[in-house]
Amino acid sequence: MRLGVDTLVDLLKAAGEPTRLRLLTLLSSGDLTVTDLTEILGQSQPRISRHLKLLAEADLIDRYQEGAWAYFRLKQDGAGAELIRLLLDAAEEGDPVLQRDRDRLAGVKRARAEKAQAYFSRNASEWDELRRLHVNDADVEAALLQIVGTEAVESMLDLGTGTGRILQLLSPRYRRAIGIDASRDMLAVARSNLDKEGILSASVRHGDILNLPLDAGDYDLVTIHQVLHFLEEPELALAEAARMLRDGGRLAIIDLAPHAHEYLRDEHAHVRLGFSHGVMAEWLGRQGLSVEDVIDLPPQSAAGRGLTVTIWLARRGDAAAATPQDQPLALTGSR
Repeated sequence: MRLGVDTLVDLLKAAGEPTRLRLLTLLSSGDLTVTDLTEILGQSQPRISRHLKLLAEADLIDRYQEGAWAYFRLKQDGAGAELIRLLLDAAEEGDPVLQRDRDRLAGVKRARAEKAQAYFSRNASEWDELRRLHVNDADVEAALLQIVGTEAVESMLDLGTGTGRILQLLSPRYRRAIGIDASRDMLAVARSNLDKEGILSASVRHGDILNLPLDAGDYDLVTIHQVLHFLEEPELALAEAARMLRDGGRLAIIDLAPHAHEYLRDEHAHVRLGFSHGVMAEWLGRQGLSVEDVIDLPPQSAAGRGLTVTIWLARRGDAAAATPQDQPLALTGSR
């Protein structure tokens, strides 16, 4: 870390005020809203907003919108972020002001977790029914860890993050990660789960996976877990995922193999009844990705009614042979 005198003075001025230093300490613990911060610090919303604006202008925090809510977090990258972490590490652990802030933060996170759990409980029976149809989640997760391997991951993106389980599972493999989901209720569950596990290297955001609010070519690994079968045009999601990958980056897809369970359309909003190896390879090839590995996980029970889960791993790069653009896209599981 090397900073010019002017830059260093500006950063120290931004951080060198009691309320702003307290805000930086709180935001180093995860995503928080202005409402959260006013509740913890006991200060007015305009005052908190003004301090957050100054910190954002100094490029020390990230801000992103989620409907009517704005979330903030300590910036993860850059010399400024590195300097702030050094300052926060130097703070006295037992300082009474910071300890009171931590206690109030714990209360905010407890309330968040209770709200998330209430939503999760309302939908648990439906999810449990679907789980009984396919292979055990632990086996799927073990296969995903196997197929992803130990290759270094600087930045990861999880599309349709749901409860944030993939962010939790792969947290030892990445330096930073973002999960995207269209459901604000599910994002609340994911934030609660990340809080519970103490995972600070990942955050979640509201967004459309067909039109991502992120910079292209910024990720080493993109994951899409049990999402594509809900989409009318899953190949569009693959195109957007491919756009996010750096050259040499990898895309891991976990979804269902072709099946004939028509009732899943009406009862569980499935649009596609699974995907074959050939169709997936074709779609990925169109986006400049080549399939490197595939794992099929057949159900162990369900009396013949089970669903096979498939994991595809593809890589972006010149070696990926693109499918000719004038060929029609193959279709699976749709009419």
